[in-house]
Amino acid sequence: MAGPHFERHGMVGHSPAIGEVIRRIELVSASRSTVLITGETGTGKELVARAVHHRAARHGFVKVNCAAIPEALLESELFGHVRGAFTDATGTRRGKFSLANRGSIFSRRDRHDERQTTG
Repeated sequence: MAGPHFERHGMVGHSPAIGEVIRRIELVSASRSTVLITGETGTGKELVARAVHHRAARHGFVKVNCAAIPEALLESELFGHVRGAFTDATGTRRGKFSLANRGSIFSRRDRHDERQTTG
């Protein structure tokens, strides 16, 4: 006998586990809290992030592939910079956090990328 059928937020499944994922999406979407979504490669983290974002009617959704950004530029990409902040800073540039405008940031990192992103 098949279990309950779940179909919401672009996700379809028959297991209690997918039902729990959907329940948690709906729970955190109702709050203004910061949400950290973790999981193995290919488990649907981006799908969950987009579901939370759209259900919560948050502002911008910005996707960042941190593994593709050279370490020397990561801080500037995430937080922005002003003209003259470093040699090639010829103008002011908004960072990804500013572009999200209190919305959602979906950050991807290569699992083999061991660099530190905090000082």
